[in-house]
Amino acid sequence: MKKGEKLSRRFFLKTTGALTLLAAIPASLKSAYKQVKNFIVTEKKMAPLTVSVNKKAYALDADTRTTLLDLLRENLSLTGTKKGCDHGQCGACTVHVDGERVLSCLTLSAMVGGKEVTTIEGIANGDQLHPMQEAFIVCDGFQCGYCTPGQIMSAIACVKEGHTNSVAEIKEHMSGNLCRCGAYNGIVESIQKVATT
Repeated sequence: MKKGEKLSRRFFLKTTGALTLLAAIPASLKSAYKQVKNFIVTEKKMAPLTVSVNKKAYALDADTRTTLLDLLRENLSLTGTKKGCDHGQCGACTVHVDGERVLSCLTLSAMVGGKEVTTIEGIANGDQLHPMQEAFIVCDGFQCGYCTPGQIMSAIACVKEGHTNSVAEIKEHMSGNLCRCGAYNGIVESIQKVATT
């Protein structure tokens, strides 16, 4: 619009129409987003949970969708158990539930109510390391250390389950635990060392 020109009715209607349309879009988009979100994402439901972790009882309220891994790391501040792939493919999150190894990223916390969960923080006896931890140190069973907690928990289960008759058997029963650094020879040697003592 040039200086000195009168406002036309057409210009006024176009301008106010465009501004009205712009003002209406965010509200309708926000409303549509909320409707879609409420349809797809279920509401958070908290439930009481009593669980024993490393021989210590905990009573807390947990989201029913929370995995055991997230409960350990975020609610109980036990960060030794690692979140690797979060899809149950790497084994970094391995813990023991009632003595059996499980992938904590695939286990809902609601499933472990009343059970005993053992993490990497709970296998040592005070300052005395677990024999598997000592073997990993002696045999160079780790490099960067990220996968080590899960490797050790699986290795303890491997020995306990009696799958240590051969290198091939050890590798088969440890195959769910990945090590990107390639410390597999040291891991197998650690398991053999503990199995023979």
